[in-house]
Amino acid sequence: MQAPDDFNPEPGIAETVAPGVRRILCGNPSAFTYRGTNTYLLGKGPGIAVIDPGPRNAAHLAAILDAIEPGQHVSHILVTHSHNDHSPLADELKAATGAPILAYGDSSAGQSEVMQRLARAGTLGGGEGADPDFAPDRLIADGETVTGDGWAVTTHWTPGHFGNHAVFDMDGLVFAGDLVMGWSTSIVSPPDGDLTDFMASCDKLRALAPHRLLPGHGAPVEDPMARIDWLIAHRRAREAAILEALEAGPADARTLAERVYTDVAPALIPAAARNVLAHLIDLMVKSRVEPQGELTAATVFALRG
Repeated sequence: MQAPDDFNPEPGIAETVAPGVRRILCGNPSAFTYRGTNTYLLGKGPGIAVIDPGPRNAAHLAAILDAIEPGQHVSHILVTHSHNDHSPLADELKAATGAPILAYGDSSAGQSEVMQRLARAGTLGGGEGADPDFAPDRLIADGETVTGDGWAVTTHWTPGHFGNHAVFDMDGLVFAGDLVMGWSTSIVSPPDGDLTDFMASCDKLRALAPHRLLPGHGAPVEDPMARIDWLIAHRRAREAAILEALEAGPADARTLAERVYTDVAPALIPAAARNVLAHLIDLMVKSRVEPQGELTAATVFALRG
């Protein structure tokens, strides 16, 4: 895994990161976006694709448009998922270029039945950073290949971090969105996030045997198989730690996060608690734990007898 300080590109500058692929970093750094959102420009021919335009940011829109070379135009706008740091600028880029927006679905697409029920109940909170107005012009199905001028990517639906999350595979070079990154693990916050789906999506990505990942944040992942294996093992270790912590007695997600996430800054404990809640719901579905009363973000869970 690349050390954080080794990845610090200048925002707004198009850099070649693979043959026919350029990356432009948006200047929206945060605890959840790292240095900012990576936007990718795909293709060397007349028609290029833009993957993950990013948040509403006038300077970033100008940088994308400035990176279009003479004789080129944007033919496709591809979005991995509709969090606010990935999708909102798509509308403005479409208005400037006329290119259609393609994605697996809108912000309600891809939720499991369990998460749909919890979302309807409205007791979990969540919804952090979702782009509720996201509306792709064309839906791309799981396994569908999108082609352009000298480029082609195959879409793989990979829910978990977000219901409509998809990755785009170009002969083993995978635009991975927020499913797998090198600098951090992805937050999974119910009901938009679903840990059961997330683990299945990691397995699905692993089965593609990618040789390199270009993530939504941070540096390229040069050893994807090792990174995916580490993430799966990490999540399983978190699950084991949560179950062990519950042996001391029932507790809510915040309390468990404070016990289990001993390696994060206090300011990130609320996000860690959302991850713990995702684990608890997954464990509930697997009949390993049970909530003590109505399921909310503050519900106390106990080991199932």
